[in-house]
Amino acid sequence: MYLSETKELTRAIEEITEVAKGFGLDFYPMRYEVCPADIIYTFGAYGMPTRFTHWSFGKQFHKMKLQYDLGLSQIYELVINSDPCYAFLLNTNSLIQNKLIIAHVLAHCDFFKNNIRFANTRKDMVESMTATAERIAHYEMVYGKEEVESFLDAILSIQEHIDPSIVRFNLPEKAAEDVEEEESYKKRGEYDDLWSLDQREKRSQTRKPKRQKKIPPSPEKDLLLFIEEYSRELEDWQRDVLTMMREEMLYFWPQLETKVMNEGWASYWHQRIMRELDLTSSETLEYAKLNAGVVQPSRTSINPYYLGIKIFEDIEERYNNPTEEMIRNGCEPNKGRDKIFEVREMESDISFIRNYLTKELVAKEDMYLFEKKGRDYRITEKDYLQIRDQLVTQRVNGGFPYITVENGDYLRNGELYLQHGFEGIELDIKYLEHVLPYIYQLWGRTVHMETVIEGKETLYSYDGKEMHKQRI
Repeated sequence: MYLSETKELTRAIEEITEVAKGFGLDFYPMRYEVCPADIIYTFGAYGMPTRFTHWSFGKQFHKMKLQYDLGLSQIYELVINSDPCYAFLLNTNSLIQNKLIIAHVLAHCDFFKNNIRFANTRKDMVESMTATAERIAHYEMVYGKEEVESFLDAILSIQEHIDPSIVRFNLPEKAAEDVEEEESYKKRGEYDDLWSLDQREKRSQTRKPKRQKKIPPSPEKDLLLFIEEYSRELEDWQRDVLTMMREEMLYFWPQLETKVMNEGWASYWHQRIMRELDLTSSETLEYAKLNAGVVQPSRTSINPYYLGIKIFEDIEERYNNPTEEMIRNGCEPNKGRDKIFEVREMESDISFIRNYLTKELVAKEDMYLFEKKGRDYRITEKDYLQIRDQLVTQRVNGGFPYITVENGDYLRNGELYLQHGFEGIELDIKYLEHVLPYIYQLWGRTVHMETVIEGKETLYSYDGKEMHKQRI
């Protein structure tokens, strides 16, 4: 950037920051970097400016960069949830584009700092991911790049299956005698296990009979943590990598839970802030075009920016002008701004949509459900409750299948029994058949997945060689 452009951008940052603070936005200290497209799209593909290398990130980068080169899409900015908060701006942005983006990312940062779902996310994750990348690079040198990459493939195939609960109980620890016995069973040579038969027999004669404990005692959602704690096959370095990958996913998870809210909040505030700036006529026209491209509705899908901003605007309007019923329930007039700050703090997408997407708003925005029949798309439902519940269902578990560990010692043979929480949407069977071998690689023994296919309970099993399917 030229010196004059840098000065203009600096003045814009100072002005917009002052306006945002005047509105009551509360954000971490900001760090802005202006970067070329290659850097922006690398960060976009990896999700962070510092992260371990993997072929899937390169594939994503190639796809995103190709779309940019062909003019099909463009990333104007990237903002990182950290303290300080990092915002990366594309070096080809115009000044008015950067003004909109600065206002947008300040609101994102306010959301990161104040929404309850982000309360437990690490604010030093940039530095943490740098350390993770260095450790994985070290393991590649020691164990070979192919070995480490193969293990990462397995983890990344199920990385979304964690438990991001704000409060959760730890998994039960293995009994000391079980750990001792497990260690003694580890074979160092082909026939070493024969030497310990006498010791095992003596222990079995002297040990008091105990009641068999189910592992886990109740269904466990955090598949990564369960494998980390109970897999008998993982080496120390693999367990370390699995721990680091789970930490990274815990960092990203709140963004999956609050996509509609987060983008709606940022869009709401960039509009409010931009109205306070003294823009020229040409800047106003450019801004209007940019803003319309961000928040315009779609006929065939949900634009989270648009849905989020419309719900926030509706909340503000309703709580500024409460009905008699709302007043009887304690609402005071002209409290809409206070209410949206409260909602921003306490909700996730699921509760946000369920509690604040009103029947009137659905009708006003002409929302509907549709499906493809042949070559045509046809509207199938315009009922408010059906539309609201469908949107909520799409946001459950970040949009990923809900899988729990039912038994980590199935058939008393150390096999892993998983269950899909079926709620009307079937698993992608081709994807399932590719993922079960990865879970087997991590667990080391036969893996089962119970689900519902065509209305019937079905069990898929992978034993390390073949995939089996049976009705149950």
